[in-house]
Amino acid sequence: MFKEILVANDGSDGGFKALAFAIDLAKHHQARLHMLSVEELPDFPASIDEVVEEKDEADHRFQLVVARARSLAELKQLPLEVHLAAGHPVRTIVDFVKEHAIDHLVVGFMGHSALYERIIGGTAERLVRLAPCSVTVVK
Repeated sequence: MFKEILVANDGSDGGFKALAFAIDLAKHHQARLHMLSVEELPDFPASIDEVVEEKDEADHRFQLVVARARSLAELKQLPLEVHLAAGHPVRTIVDFVKEHAIDHLVVGFMGHSALYERIIGGTAERLVRLAPCSVTVVK
């Protein structure tokens, strides 16, 4: 039985499919549901102003994601705890899981080319390997 469920939602179709699944899972287990959206910052920002500008843009973009997510959770009468963070998605999600004692992670799957997957690897695949809890990948 799950008590703390986290869904990672980047605003993509896969992210919202994962959210819908996580809402139903949380209702079934009477678990608390968290949603984390992570904005990737530039690897090598030219200045602190570039970081601030990126963060402001991400906050604005994720406002729509958060509003849609809250609406979906409200339809199912489930409270949703929303968290926004900046950083590398995999590391940020794994750290969040550890810090908040999450016992189940739900992520969406976004297919890339076989070459991309071989060279870069997929976020979902890395989360399955690195998350210290059970993980569901929703297609």
